[in-house]
Amino acid sequence: QVQLVESGGGLVQAGGFLRLSCAAFGYMYSNIYMAWFRQAPGEEREGVAAIDSDGRSTYADSVKGRFTISQDNAKNTLYLQVNSLKPGDAAMYYCAADFIPPARPMAPYEYRYWGQGTQVTVSS
Repeated sequence: QVQLVESGGGLVQAGGFLRLSCAAFGYMYSNIYMAWFRQAPGEEREGVAAIDSDGRSTYADSVKGRFTISQDNAKNTLYLQVNSLKPGDAAMYYCAADFIPPARPMAPYEYRYWGQGTQVTVSS
């Protein structure tokens, strides 16, 4: 059973930065597809960034140029560097994973495994 544990969220001023981490446990397959999603109160969960097993990344238009997804395969850890934060970036950020290549990497239904989330709060 895959377990995902996020960390790194917090309160930051607008324009600031954070580095979110997602530690993955409990799997042996090397081809894993992972993504970051976020959900603000009253909003739908939206894809932020995704990365495939070859390290190719996809980003939501709203975060391009500000967010960077990366992974450390040796540590089984996924990262999201979030820079130039805006109040609109405030949300619970979730890590997601699956072993089947997603047709739509930014769609929540493509991923079976989810973490509990880490909260990002941005003060203006």
